[in-house]
Amino acid sequence: MRAERVRTERLELVPLRVEHAREMAGVLADPGLHVFIGGEPLDEDGLRARYERLVGGSGDARVSWCNWVLRLRSGGQLAGTVQATVHDGETAEIAWVVGTAWQGRGFASEAARTLVALLGRAGVDTVVAHIHPGHHASAAVATAAGLAPTGEIQDGETVWRGTTPAPER
Repeated sequence: MRAERVRTERLELVPLRVEHAREMAGVLADPGLHVFIGGEPLDEDGLRARYERLVGGSGDARVSWCNWVLRLRSGGQLAGTVQATVHDGETAEIAWVVGTAWQGRGFASEAARTLVALLGRAGVDTVVAHIHPGHHASAAVATAAGLAPTGEIQDGETVWRGTTPAPER
């Protein structure tokens, strides 16, 4: 699977490019975004290096790294990211982040629902997310995307799981 450009009502999911690092450094600059995931915001150079690795791919033919930036259709600025790590074309681990200035407007839920539908159309059956038990906003996004907590804990995070919708015929 490869990332493709997708439009939603308010967003455009644009396949990640290294050049996005400049704008995304500002979008992701709030240390508060790292409360649940740890670490610190990367500057432009750090993001550029990370994006170079991501765009380069996993190096494993059975694993696809699909990464998108979220571009607002109104105004055109970047507001966050969504990503899927697809294993053997059957299972995907997904994640999302929306910059602080754009939170609380449903952008993460819109992007995550779109991502799950896109994965389903690509033949992926199972979608998994790892969410810190105290991160209620991410839990709401996972719920909106059709995932449910499993009760399983991995590295201090709750494993959420769901199936993709059946492809339309």
